Parts: sequence; C-alpha cells; structure tokens
Amino acid sequence: MAPIEEDRETVSHRATQEILQVISRSRHDERPVFDTILKNAQLLCSAPLAFLSLANDSRTHVVIPAQRGARPEFAQVLRDFVEPIERSELLAIRPVVDPQVIMMDDIADHELYRKRDPRRVQMVEVEGVRSVLVVPLVMQDQGIGAITLYRREVSPFSAADVTLVENFATQAVIAIENVRQFRELQQRFQREAASREILQVISRNRANAHPVFEVILESAARLCSAPHALLLMRNAEDTHLELVASNSARSAFVDSIRYDPHRLDNPNSIAVQALTDMEIAHVLDIRKDERMQTPSPQLSSASQVEGMRTVLVVPLIQNDRAAGVICLYKLEVAEFSSDEIELVRTFSAQAVIAIENAHQLEALQLRTQEVQALNATLEQRVKDQVQEIERMGKLKRFLPAAVANTVVAQGSEGVLSSHRALLGVLFCDIRGFTAFCETAEPEETIEVLQTYHQEMGKLINQYGAGVDHRMGDGIMVLFNDPVACEDPAGEAVRLAIAMRARMQDLSKQWKRLGHRLGFGVGISLGYATVGMVGYEDRYDYTASGTAVNLAARLSDQASDGEILVSPRASTAIEDDFAVESIGEISLKGMREPVEVFRLSAPK
Repeated sequence: MAPIEEDRETVSHRATQEILQVISRSRHDERPVFDTILKNAQLLCSAPLAFLSLANDSRTHVVIPAQRGARPEFAQVLRDFVEPIERSELLAIRPVVDPQVIMMDDIADHELYRKRDPRRVQMVEVEGVRSVLVVPLVMQDQGIGAITLYRREVSPFSAADVTLVENFATQAVIAIENVRQFRELQQRFQREAASREILQVISRNRANAHPVFEVILESAARLCSAPHALLLMRNAEDTHLELVASNSARSAFVDSIRYDPHRLDNPNSIAVQALTDMEIAHVLDIRKDERMQTPSPQLSSASQVEGMRTVLVVPLIQNDRAAGVICLYKLEVAEFSSDEIELVRTFSAQAVIAIENAHQLEALQLRTQEVQALNATLEQRVKDQVQEIERMGKLKRFLPAAVANTVVAQGSEGVLSSHRALLGVLFCDIRGFTAFCETAEPEETIEVLQTYHQEMGKLINQYGAGVDHRMGDGIMVLFNDPVACEDPAGEAVRLAIAMRARMQDLSKQWKRLGHRLGFGVGISLGYATVGMVGYEDRYDYTASGTAVNLAARLSDQASDGEILVSPRASTAIEDDFAVESIGEISLKGMREPVEVFRLSAPK
C-alpha cells in the first residue's frame, strides 16, 4: 500500500501545482481554474463525473458553471440548472445553506429518490449516479458553492478523498475571489468611462436627448450583460408609455410595443408599475411572475415573441414624478446584480438631465419665437423691452441671485460698478480636509463636499447673506452688499454660530465613517472694494481689500470649533456676544500684528 499512497501524494502535489499555475494565469476568468480542479479531482478520486455549483451574488439562486464527464443529456440539465437557494434538499445547494461535507454511499437508496424528485431521478436514471461526495466552497465562514463528485457504482468515497477535495475547494475559492476583485476593478473603469462618455454626449446635444438615450442604452446593455435595452416615456396626453429609444435595430417585440404602447391604466404592465410606484422593478423570470396569469399584450409579446426572461425596469424621476423608464432584459434567467442596478439608476439620472436640457431649450426657443412675433407687430418699443428682459435674464445666469435681484429692483446696473462698502466678511473651511483628501477615496471626498456645501448653503440663505463664494472646502460670505443690513458683523456671527452647530453634527457623522474633520471661522468688519469682475458671460460679483484678507487669515488661524473675530468686529458685537482677546497675532499678509478675539457665547 505504501507505493500507492506515495504515488497518490505525488500526483496530488503535481495537481496542486498545476491548479496554482492556472490561477496565476486566469485572474479575469475562473472557469479554467474550475475545469482544472474538476479534472484533477476526477483523476485522483476515480470519479467519472464532477461539477461545481455556485450561489449568485445576492444568494437567491444556485447555478452550475462547470462540469466534466456528464453524458450529453445530463450535461444539458446541468447547464440549465438555476434553482432557488430554498431547495436545500438538492446536493448542489445544501452546502451553500449549511457548509458541511456530504458523503452518500448510494443516492438511489434515499428518500428523495423514492419520492421521485425530478432532479434526483435525473441523476440516477439519466446519468447513472450512485455514490456521491460533496465538499463545500467556504468564504468568510459562509457557503458559496460546492464541488460534487459522482461514481456510477456503489463505491463510497474515502476520508483521503475528502481531504484532497477540500484542498481543491480552497483553491477554487481563491480563484473566485481573485476574479471578483479583478472584475470589480475592470467594471469600475468601464463604468467611469461610460459615465464620462454620456456626460460628453449630453454637453454636445443640449437640444436633442435622443443621442444621449442611445449611448445610455448601449452602455447599460453592455455593462449589465443585457442584450436588449429600451427607453419608454409618457406621451403628451399622459395615457401611454411610448418607445422613444432602443438598442435593438430590428425586433418583432420592439415593433409591437412601438405600435401598441403600454397603457398607463394597465396594472399588469411591469413598466407601468415601475413608473407609477417610482420604484425599481426587478423580475427574475417573467414566466413565473403572477402577472403572467392575466398578462398585458406587451408582457405576452415579451414572453412569447421575444423570449424575455429576466427584466429590470428603472424609472426616470423628474421633479418628484416618473417621466419614463429604462428597461433592460435578458433572454435567460440571470438576475441583475446590485451594482448593475445602481449603475442603471445613475444612467437614469443622466437621461433625466438630457430630458430637462431639451425641455429647457425648447421652452427657451418657444419664448424667443413669441418675442420675435411681438417684435414684428410692436416694432422698436417692444424690441427695447425684450432686450431689457434678456439683459436681466443674462444677469441672473452669471451673477449671484441676490446681486441680480438688486439690479432688477433698482432698474440699473450701477450697483455692479466698483464701489466701496462697509462689509461683514465671513470665511470658513473644514479642518483636516487636505489630509483627508490624501487618504480618502474620490467618492468619499465628493460626498463630504456635497454634504458640507449643501448644509452650509441652506444656512447662508436662511441668514440672508448678500453674496457667497466657494472654492473647495473654503467659503466666503458677504453681509451688507449688495443687500443692505443694519448689523453686518452681528449677522455674520449669527451665521457662524449656526454653521458651527451644524458642522459639529456633521463631524460626528463623518467620524463614524473614519473621517476626522473639523471646522473654523474667521470674521472681520471693514470697508472693501466691491464690484463685478470678469469678462463676457463669465462675470462674478466679489470684494477685495484688507477686511476680506483679514477674515481669510483669521479663518486660517482658527482651530476646530473656534470663531475668531477682528478688533472692529469685536467692538460691533460686544453688546450681544461675549468675546475674549487671545492676544496679538502676526497674520500672513498683515504688516502689523493684529489683536484677535475669540467668540465665547451669546450674552
């Protein structure tokens, strides 16, 4: 017996080396690894039939992606195997639910066969299976699949067989994880490239959304492995969902819904349900969906004519209302992953941008036509009035709303010319943001900035600031110009206190995510030069001078949670707020040291 065991050990070692070599060459595809593992398992365990089962990402179903040795009829059974994970009585599924080794001396001598379960009958009577060994694939203490070996005679597997296949199972899990990581990285690059392409098409086609729809559908179908994609929109009468774009050049099903669109009052339409509920609809197999009992004409055509199986419908949400849907479908049962669903959700948002752009341009063109018609009848007087409207509209597009509204109210652009004004100036930024950006993912940086600017913007509007400017995490806010106020320094302090309180809450939330971020504010009161700077179509309304520079330097000096104020601002607010001097400090850009005051608490 010793030579036989030595031979088996040698062959096992050689098999392991071969599998590891295939793993190193197959970082993008686990199937060659599976095939090599099954081949060696067959050889070393004297098993004529072997297959590998895997649970899908959402752990709802199990499939069989690889097999060796099956007879043609049973091989087709394995290829078509898609069973819900609840069917844990099946050998291919039980290790996913309970990751334990299964050894059966004779599956024909088992209750499931005696009950004539179709799957078990196929194994015994089609493939001739008798003795079975099933070894789970385990990742992070959870079953994800199994390696199954069969013999066509009653010949139980040994403990040595179990040990050998367990080693192969570990190598299969390594291959699965390697491929998963490689695919995630590859998909990320592909999706980023697709988003960039869509945004570029949006920027080039502001008047026509259809080129954008075409790129979105092509990208969605390609990145989600769905050969067919449609975009449906509400019609003008709001009675039907009509086809506006498709990635299928010719299709009997596409033609049928083009000429017989979905009625919005049809409860058995998957697309209409997603539109009405404004929720994503994901149907794994429409043939098993309850709506097939009384199907809509479109659903019946989808199943019978097109052969549709798995469907994903994502609504296009525009102003709290679904304007249409993106529909992706596959001709086999293969669910869409959570990442794919989120990707299509992103594409739907981009489609809405294209729709809104086209609507806005159409509205603008319609208004222009109306103005031109008036010009033709009212001649020069109406023409002058239209020019004035266009001028004010232009101001609102490139100037802050408060400045534009002041110009409109005064009926003159004189306020835009350079002038001196007494300003309350507030500067603030996030503490630790630079270090955070160096270590954080780009998505995390954008998420923090979006939340920060959104929350600070709400407070700026609430406290009636005249102008605010933002760059990165820095914000400058002006009080008393162009919108006059009686207490510019006091209003700046009140805003700063509200900002600090809100940022304390946000910092706690970010800290739970592992981000240590703070907030500091500087406030000054003084005269500065205010006016419009820039060039045609690129104007901005801003301020410059010592008061502005001082507020910026105080903000730089402030520690987390501090609100530092200048001497003049301190004097202006001392009746309403407690301040304390922290001494004279040399600030960058200031020729002399400046006495700096720290805000304590309201009196």
